[in-house]
Amino acid sequence: MTRLPTGDAGRIEALDMLRGFSLLGIFIANMLVFHSPYMYMDPYSWFADNGEGLPFMWVDIFIEASFYPIFAMLFGYGLSMQYEKSLLQKSPFGPVAVRRMSILLLFGLIHGFFIWSGDILFTYAIMGFVMIALVRVPPKWLFFGAIALYAVPNGLITGLLYLAEQFDTGAGLSEFADIQQLQESIEVYGHGSYAAALAFRAKEWVMISGLNLFLTPVMILPLMMIGAAFAKWKIFERAKELKSRLVVVGLSTLIIGLLLKALPFLIGPDPSMQLVQTYFGGPLVAIGYGALVLLLCTTSWFTKVFRPIAKAGRMSMTTYIGQSVIATLIFYHYGFGMYGKVDIMTGTLMAVGIFVVQALLADLWLSRYKMGPIEWVWRIGTYGTILSNKKEKRRDLS
Repeated sequence: MTRLPTGDAGRIEALDMLRGFSLLGIFIANMLVFHSPYMYMDPYSWFADNGEGLPFMWVDIFIEASFYPIFAMLFGYGLSMQYEKSLLQKSPFGPVAVRRMSILLLFGLIHGFFIWSGDILFTYAIMGFVMIALVRVPPKWLFFGAIALYAVPNGLITGLLYLAEQFDTGAGLSEFADIQQLQESIEVYGHGSYAAALAFRAKEWVMISGLNLFLTPVMILPLMMIGAAFAKWKIFERAKELKSRLVVVGLSTLIIGLLLKALPFLIGPDPSMQLVQTYFGGPLVAIGYGALVLLLCTTSWFTKVFRPIAKAGRMSMTTYIGQSVIATLIFYHYGFGMYGKVDIMTGTLMAVGIFVVQALLADLWLSRYKMGPIEWVWRIGTYGTILSNKKEKRRDLS
């Protein structure tokens, strides 16, 4: 039996809305990597020395590591919904999901090698294969198993690093910067050809993906598991019913998370404080942001005003890859060559401006088509049949 895709009648707008906001936050955070050798510097000293300490603090506390957890949880939520739908339709889930993750893996390879080395699609696909099995687990086991899988190893790593710092009498790792890679990054992306950027990007991708494959089982996979548990509990569908709980959870996680994220600025940017900020502060802030957006989505005015953001979230793959294409063309030498020439505030405003245009274009596109162009290709590959993407015009039956 060939399982065909369903239409849009069962879409949950709050999911698309939150996915859209997460794409905006991810783009603002990624903008630091797009326009500067961020991966190879100590940003706390680098931006403080350049007079950008305040804007970096704002991005670091409110944006960095606070939106990719949302995206990961929504990935698990969506996969769990697909599984539950397959049970209702009595259609096979595993083969379709495997094809879907395989194509996502291919998209990640293309994106990582030919466009931008900071790709997340490849590692999401790898974790997606694991989630194909895990979505069958009951929600309580998923949720508490995810908490343990996340908290224990990340807590141990952070604690051991903190202990090591107590015996470190030197400058410590907080002032670490890979000068050679930093200079090569500036030379290649700021002055090199596309071929030079491609070779350097391939080297970066291998390094980043290798690190991600080591970290994602304890950083991304648990978040996907939590998202799958939320789907089984139908958190988005029951948002109005759960309003009071969402307020309590949202405010408490947001306050605690922001305090944890501020630790490098309150105590000092030691590596252990940076890990507390990223591993624990980031996901808590993400849950707070998610609860806030979900609450706002229960009001009609919010969904009407920010409808284009939901449309951008609905075609998230096109939006995400489009951001990489636009940003690399702006900053790399084979484009407009603005690498290393933009400050944090300008980069942030550019990210917001680009996303606004993307959202408006997504709204226009989805008024005529069923899904984004890359989503359409993904759907064709998944189901092995070419489907029309144009919306049918409604006939006047009067």
